[in-house]
Amino acid sequence: MFTAADFIPTQYTSTIENGNLEWSAPSNIALVKYWGKKDNQIPANPSVSFTLNNCKTITKLSFSKKENQGDFSFDLLFEGKPKEDFKPKIQKFLERVEVYMPFLKEYHFIIDTQNTFPHSSGIASSASGMAALAMNFMSLEKQLNPSMTDAYFYQKASFLARLGSGSACRSVKGNVVVWGNQANIEGSTDLFGVEFPYTIHENFKNYQDTILLVDKGEKQVSSTVGHDLMHNHPYAERRFAQAHENLDKLTSIFESGNIDEFIKVVESEALTLHAMMMTSMPYFILMKPNTLQIINAIWKFRNETHIPVCFTLDAGANVHVLYPENVSEKVLQFIQDELVVFCQNGQYICDKIGSGAIAL
Repeated sequence: MFTAADFIPTQYTSTIENGNLEWSAPSNIALVKYWGKKDNQIPANPSVSFTLNNCKTITKLSFSKKENQGDFSFDLLFEGKPKEDFKPKIQKFLERVEVYMPFLKEYHFIIDTQNTFPHSSGIASSASGMAALAMNFMSLEKQLNPSMTDAYFYQKASFLARLGSGSACRSVKGNVVVWGNQANIEGSTDLFGVEFPYTIHENFKNYQDTILLVDKGEKQVSSTVGHDLMHNHPYAERRFAQAHENLDKLTSIFESGNIDEFIKVVESEALTLHAMMMTSMPYFILMKPNTLQIINAIWKFRNETHIPVCFTLDAGANVHVLYPENVSEKVLQFIQDELVVFCQNGQYICDKIGSGAIAL
């Protein structure tokens, strides 16, 4: 069994004065939702996600050795311009991961980051952003320790990303990623995301995700606050058990290719996530009227046409429309004809399953 201590390095065999690195990491969309966490970013229940392809963060890391090694030193640029309000989050991340990356105080870093999707579009950028940063730091560590294996490199990158943002650990590697201990999934762990290790039917190989931007405002409730509300939640224990059950169901659905059953699990998970927020104290409704309009329109369209399109939601108002590639034309036409009217400024993003972080 892995423990966090396995990621504490003993010594480095090389030295490096300065350099530049660049990685892109994608966003991901959970099918079985993680909601609620324990100390040290450990999930209260396992989750599984599709890695996206087009919605990603691209981060450049420049580093140079510095004289004073008493503290962290970094500049943060967003789209080339200084971004002070992101800095506390990065500072906190560096403090959390320092024990696993003891070289961090030896360098001054310039972190230059940008997203391929509109900022504050209501798409979570913390997953892609923290994953891209973790990949860069791991690339630097690999230069300090060239004998590092690829398996260790990706496991530790996912482990570090998780300490920045829980779901970021699912943005490192793989098309379908499991995070959290699950008895029937070999290799699954709370410490990092793993590629789903079993058969995935052709039906799910090139799944499409069109993201309808219903509300591009700031999140009504931060993820951290939302997760904390699960601590004394009256339905928490049953919810955590349900996530395990649904992950087992999806494991057999992925093998059989049963899209009807896939739709039931995925939509139920999305609505359960929102039900947990509506029944917490304090309580929140994160859907907007247009979110419900879209959901009802999808149900009506599916009933009338038998085209296997479904929805999922993050902890917000935007709707992810999921469907197999072979019905793309019909679904996109339906989105144009009936759903765009419910999007803020008519905006939506076409995405699909991708394969994880890429060195640039």
